[in-house]
Amino acid sequence: METAQPTLILTAEQIRQKIRRIAFQIYENNVDESALLLAGITGEGFMMAQALAGVLREIAPFAVDLIELKLDKTQLSQTPVQTDRPADAFTDKVIILIDDVIYTGRTLAFSLQPFLQVPVRKLQVAVLIDRNHPRYPVAADYKGYELSTTLTEHVDVVLSNDDRMGVYLR
Repeated sequence: METAQPTLILTAEQIRQKIRRIAFQIYENNVDESALLLAGITGEGFMMAQALAGVLREIAPFAVDLIELKLDKTQLSQTPVQTDRPADAFTDKVIILIDDVIYTGRTLAFSLQPFLQVPVRKLQVAVLIDRNHPRYPVAADYKGYELSTTLTEHVDVVLSNDDRMGVYLR
């Protein structure tokens, strides 16, 4: 049985355009802030956070800090999310939680853990792809692309490989 080739949904250039647009939206919604903390979920979410940080540093006058949230997306139950900072470092910060795809909202819900331990100023969510299958009460404030899919389809976001950069549906 032959496996079907994945369908290219977004090219590398289209991804860069979407990330740039999201960066401008983040800037517009946080124009009065002095600093933002971008928290990228390990893997392609962190790659997207790095790209967003790069654009925000070009266009916005505020400080942009970046951290990686380390968790295993394949686990049904989670151990504590790992960051390189203690929870009190997030007190009174504007935090943008970033991942590549929101499917059910489960990963993003688990990723909120470090930020729910202290009072943050604002917590927003940015994703490149929103698949529109919510099961958890987490929604993206910033979306690159909304893609209604079936439950059996899979979306692959490749940001870490320049030769294959793209969004693929299989």
